[in-house]
Amino acid sequence: MLFQLSEEQLMIQQAARDFAVNELKPGVIERDEHQKFPAAQVKKLGELGFLGMMVSEKYNGSGLDALSYVLVMEELSKIDASASVVVSVNNSLVCYGLEAYGTEAQKEKYLKPLASGEKIGAFCLSEPEAGSDATSQQTTAVDMGDHYLLNGTKNWITNGGTASTYLVIAQTDRSLKHRGINAFIVEKDTPGFTVGPKENKLGIRGSDTHSLMFNDVKVPKENRIGEDGFGFKFAMKTLEGGRIGIAAQALGIAAGAYELALAYSKERKSFGKPISDHQAIAFKLADMATNIEAARMLVYKAAWLKDQGQSYTLAGSMAKLYASKVAMDVTVEAVQIHGGYGFVKEYHVERLMRDAKITQIYEGTSEIQKMVISREILK
Repeated sequence: MLFQLSEEQLMIQQAARDFAVNELKPGVIERDEHQKFPAAQVKKLGELGFLGMMVSEKYNGSGLDALSYVLVMEELSKIDASASVVVSVNNSLVCYGLEAYGTEAQKEKYLKPLASGEKIGAFCLSEPEAGSDATSQQTTAVDMGDHYLLNGTKNWITNGGTASTYLVIAQTDRSLKHRGINAFIVEKDTPGFTVGPKENKLGIRGSDTHSLMFNDVKVPKENRIGEDGFGFKFAMKTLEGGRIGIAAQALGIAAGAYELALAYSKERKSFGKPISDHQAIAFKLADMATNIEAARMLVYKAAWLKDQGQSYTLAGSMAKLYASKVAMDVTVEAVQIHGGYGFVKEYHVERLMRDAKITQIYEGTSEIQKMVISREILK
């Protein structure tokens, strides 16, 4: 086992850390308060190559490995999970899906501008009645010969208002159940496609989350991804990689809160000494550090397996399940260590606590991860 990062990985990690501190931290509280999408920061992330990290250079990507990607996700998420989720969706769900399963023409037309950060993508699976039960797609795509006619509603779509390219999962033949589902590339300005109001959320408030409505939207046949009926498998395969990204986000949120709590515990004094000298606080910090390190090992292992071309279904679900729990536990304790200061916005930890919760919900709830894990270990 090699636990040492390569020189290139260390450089990428440092670049992400510098970007988070210098570009994301200024204004992060204001963006959260006003639910403002970090447009300028996302543009710079694209220029740095962070929006198409694992895409081949042939398609304007950075050609990096999954481990480098989770290092970046961890560092960005320490400061601003609203920005890091854009990186996660664009890399894991949109670019990966197109590069792995798209046609050459689709890659040329859609993947290249997404990987370079010129455009942003969105992944559209969840619906009002189809969250964890992704087989119950109510959005329909009727085959009209040379095109499909798309009708339905998608919920909780990250990058919903700012994306230009949408990967939409829809039911083509209900009698075939999940084998009748397809995935389509839909462009934003297509007639009949409407973006609903932005959601007012507990956390990741700078993230652009919307419902999307499709009313007789014409989708060209060449915009279907894969063979007829491939859509459900496409969604599940794509989400497997997405779980690694969200696990890394959860890890970063936890690590960011821990670093703030550690620094504060050394500065804040009570009963004549730093609160870190009190065993009650020191033991909290010990538990936080240990759990974060355990989560980090699970996340890095999942990324490593992906890089090795090995199955990462089990490892990815374990990483997301555990890292998201650690994110919640650690951020709650970070607020506690800060005391009254933890309850006000300027100390950042209350925002990290709010941001942590979504990591137990999106890209497969913790309950879904347990289903995946149990299925894998009982094979």
